[in-house]
Amino acid sequence: MLPNQAIRNLPDALIGEGRYSATTDEIVALTGADADAVRHGLTRLRRQGRVFTPARSFHVMVPSEYRSWGATPAPWFIDAMMRHLRRDYYVALLSAATHHGASHQAAQVFQVITDRHVENRDFGRIRLRFYRSGFVSQTPVEAVNTPTGTMAVSTQESTVVDLLERPGESGGLNNVATIIREIGVLSGATLGDLSASRTRTHARRLGWMLSQFRDDVDLERLRGLAMPSSGKPSLLVAGGPRRGVIDHDWGIRVNTAVEPDI
Repeated sequence: MLPNQAIRNLPDALIGEGRYSATTDEIVALTGADADAVRHGLTRLRRQGRVFTPARSFHVMVPSEYRSWGATPAPWFIDAMMRHLRRDYYVALLSAATHHGASHQAAQVFQVITDRHVENRDFGRIRLRFYRSGFVSQTPVEAVNTPTGTMAVSTQESTVVDLLERPGESGGLNNVATIIREIGVLSGATLGDLSASRTRTHARRLGWMLSQFRDDVDLERLRGLAMPSSGKPSLLVAGGPRRGVIDHDWGIRVNTAVEPDI
């Protein structure tokens, strides 16, 4: 048990031990209080801005410097929350690009890709957005240190592939092009491996974007997947106008102008 068993002292006691989250059952065990007393105590702590509950029975302690936010930053709790929910995940899209130093457009939300559906949720300044993918287990990630542990973040190549698959959630193609330009070293072989399980249209779009905005990536693996001379040209923007110049090198109908910010 905690030295001081009063639930009102829980946040300071846990933070003092370097711990920022706990389940309801863990709090019952730590305080020696019954479940009803713990629930009532947590309600008071939430009203005071000292605790927030991003998932059922999962509670995060809020240090004093973040109480005006109504929550801690997402990297402080996302890994523990996803383990609590029993979901495979990784931080993705603009949030991953920011980690890689390649996002001029600051993400207004914290973006996470998961293996199963998770509801979006907002807590004070923190807005979590979840996107389901069937490729989570195949996606290379890296463990990134956070103030409370680590979190899984898509690698540079994985981030680029996801951005091209979800341009609407990535600030649009202009922003994707900007990120492609500044995200750092990219392996053409790895990009090809990641694209092999996607559609031919995906390989065409990715190859075209890289050919336009990078000159240091070997695109032969992607070109083989794109099969540019096979079938009809793919639209650069899905659902966009069926007009525009055809780039025969990639089998792409360029149906919009793409202009990166840098």
